[in-house]
Amino acid sequence: MSRTARTKVSQLDDVSKAIIEQLQHDGRRSYSEIGKAVGLSEAAVRQRVQKLTESGVMQVVAVTDPMQLGFFRQAMIGIRSGGDSRALAETLSELEEVDYVVLTAGSFDILVEVVLENDEQLIDLLNEKIRSLPGVTSTETFVYLKLHKQFYNWGTR
Repeated sequence: MSRTARTKVSQLDDVSKAIIEQLQHDGRRSYSEIGKAVGLSEAAVRQRVQKLTESGVMQVVAVTDPMQLGFFRQAMIGIRSGGDSRALAETLSELEEVDYVVLTAGSFDILVEVVLENDEQLIDLLNEKIRSLPGVTSTETFVYLKLHKQFYNWGTR
């Protein structure tokens, strides 16, 4: 974690952390309900949530089930790079089909997660958009058969 990120975390007081935890449990919870749980007024909670989102500490989003929206193929693609993996990660981040990009240590230099309508789109993405990029030396695709667990409620420190 960078020094800047550590500074942001250390500046959160217990009330802000409690607000975050309330929203992680239920992102639709009203400000008045959160206020009752953390001991603040509705207006004070609204103000804190706004500061937390504007500062980038958190975001409140709707998490969808891709299968329910017609995206029947999800996969994680491990990519080995022969060049600057940071530059390659930037290029991969620009691809519409890619929703997650991380630089890693280990067998792969980069992992990307993709959500697609079908296997044909996965084949096209791999052959036409990923493997053809300069710096990509090899890929390994891990097709998701079933999403067993996905939570975003890891709390705060």
